[in-house]
Amino acid sequence: MFTPQENDLLCRVEGKAPMGQIFRNHWIPACTIDEVAEADGTPIKIRLLGEDLVVFRDSDGRVGVLDELCPHRRASLVFGRNEECGLRCLYHGWKMDVDGNVLEMASEPAASGLVEKVKHKAYPVEEAAGFVWVYMGSAETKPAFEPPVFQPTPETKIAIGKIKIDCNWAQILEGAIDSAHSSSLHSSDMVPARVTNAKATKQNWLRPSTDKAPRLQVQPTSFGFRYAALRRPIANAATHDYVRTTLFIAPHTVLIPPNDQYRVAILHVPMDDTHTMFHFIAFGEAETTPDTETWRQFLHMQVGIDVEADFTNRRNRANHYLQDRQAMKAGNFTGIPGIPNQDIVMWETMGPIAERDSERLGASDLAIVSFRRMMLEAAQAFMTSGAVIGRLEPHIPQHALRSFEGIVEKALDWRKAGVSAQELAVAGDVSIGEETHRRSVSAAE
Repeated sequence: MFTPQENDLLCRVEGKAPMGQIFRNHWIPACTIDEVAEADGTPIKIRLLGEDLVVFRDSDGRVGVLDELCPHRRASLVFGRNEECGLRCLYHGWKMDVDGNVLEMASEPAASGLVEKVKHKAYPVEEAAGFVWVYMGSAETKPAFEPPVFQPTPETKIAIGKIKIDCNWAQILEGAIDSAHSSSLHSSDMVPARVTNAKATKQNWLRPSTDKAPRLQVQPTSFGFRYAALRRPIANAATHDYVRTTLFIAPHTVLIPPNDQYRVAILHVPMDDTHTMFHFIAFGEAETTPDTETWRQFLHMQVGIDVEADFTNRRNRANHYLQDRQAMKAGNFTGIPGIPNQDIVMWETMGPIAERDSERLGASDLAIVSFRRMMLEAAQAFMTSGAVIGRLEPHIPQHALRSFEGIVEKALDWRKAGVSAQELAVAGDVSIGEETHRRSVSAAE
C-alpha cells in the first residue's frame, strides 16, 4: 500500500520539499517563447514550484524571470513598465534588469547608496525548442543546458499545446505512462484499424490492435525508465506482438510512442502542490508535423476557444467539462473532444492530490508502480546524498532517446527496438534491471 506519508513525499513540491528540490536541479519550462516574443512587450505572470514569478523580454531581446514582487514594498511587477532594458515598478519607480540588478530607485536620493546594496531574485534562463527554460536550483550545481528530447536537431518542427490543470503533477504524469487506459478512455480517438503501424489522420490516431489488456514490462535507465506495452496485433497474432515503448525522462518528461507523421512528448511542470502546467508536444519533420494552431485544434486546446489567454481550461467541474451526452449516445465513448481533455476529467476528479492509499492496482499498473517507487527512492537519495535523478551516469543526451511502436516478431527483444545506436553505445547493456522489475511486479500484484 502507498501510504499518505509516501504520497506527500511524491507529490509535494513547494518550499523545501525534496521533490521540488529535484525539479529545481533541472532546467524546467517557464513559458513558451511566443508568450514573451516582443521586446519591451507585456510581462506575464507564471507560477513554478509554489513561487510567483514575472517573465519579460527586455529592449535587447533578453528574457528575465524574476520574483513577481518588487523588492521595495512587494507590489507586483507584472503591471510594471517594460522599458529601456528593465522592468520598472509602478509604485515607486524601482527598475530591475533581467539579472535582478536594481538599475534605478526613483524614490531614493542618489547619496543613499541603496541601489548598490539591493539585488532582486532572478533565475538563469535559456531559450530552446519553443520554450523559455529556467533553472531554480543552486548555482554551484547548475547543469549545462542541453536541448530537450523533442528537439533532436535544430531543424525539428515543434508544435505545443498548453493547458493549466487543477491537480498535482504526479497523477498527471502517471496518466502519460498508463498505456492501458488509452484503449478505453481514448477509444474514439485512438482507433483500431488494419494498418501496419500507428497512423495519424486529421481526425484521429489509428493503431493495429484491438487488445485492451496490454502486458507491461519495465526497464530502469539512468534517465528514468523505458517500458513496453505488448498487445496482440490484428494480424499475425500467433507470431508477432504489437509493441509500444514509452520513456519516462525524469523528472517531468514523457516520450510516448510515435505515429507515421510525427513524434509526441509531454511535459508536466508543477506550478505548486495542486496545479500543473501541461504541455502536449508534436515534433518531427517539417512536411509531416502540424503547425501549433493545427495541433491545438486537433487537441481541442485552442486559445480563445478551449482555453483562456492564461491557458485556464474553459471545461471544468462547474460546467461538467461540457460533456456531450448526445454524442455518447451516438457512439462517442466519452462525449469529450480532444485526447488531453478526456484525461483532464479523470485527473482532476481524483482530487487536488490523489489519495493513493485507497487505490486497488493491477498488473496493467506496472509502469505507475515503477514510477512511484523510483521517485520515492529518488527523493530519499536526494535527502541523504544530494543525488538528482535524471542527472545520473551514464549520461545519455536527450536527442539520442527514442520511443518506439511497431509490429515485431515475438522473439525480438523490445528493449533494443528503435533504440538509437548512440544510446546503446553510451548505456551499454540494455537488459532489464531484474531486481527493480521484480519488486515493481510484486507491488502491482
